Amino acid sequence: MLNFIDLENKRLTARFKNKSKQERIYSRAIKLTEELGELCNEVLAFNKDQRKEKMNKHSKSNLPNEFADVVIASMLLAKLMNVDIETALENKIKTINKRYK
Repeated sequence: MLNFIDLENKRLTARFKNKSKQERIYSRAIKLTEELGELCNEVLAFNKDQRKEKMNKHSKSNLPNEFADVVIASMLLAKLMNVDIETALENKIKTINKRYK
């Protein structure tokens, strides 16, 4: 997964080389928000709480893809902001586990 994130980060950096780092950070944050919104739409559909016209276009195969999009967008944003996501996850897991001791 981290190899893919490195590769995609290089692709996106090359594609948007005319943008400043700050602009790329904002763009990726906005992209993450977009992906989260799409995941929320799928959650509504999963629970059959989505509007009828959206339910008619809904496919059950979308839900896993939207989860993946959120994870990838999060990891790409972390990469651009020099966050070591592996270490961040390890530390967060330790923090969560301490709550249950």
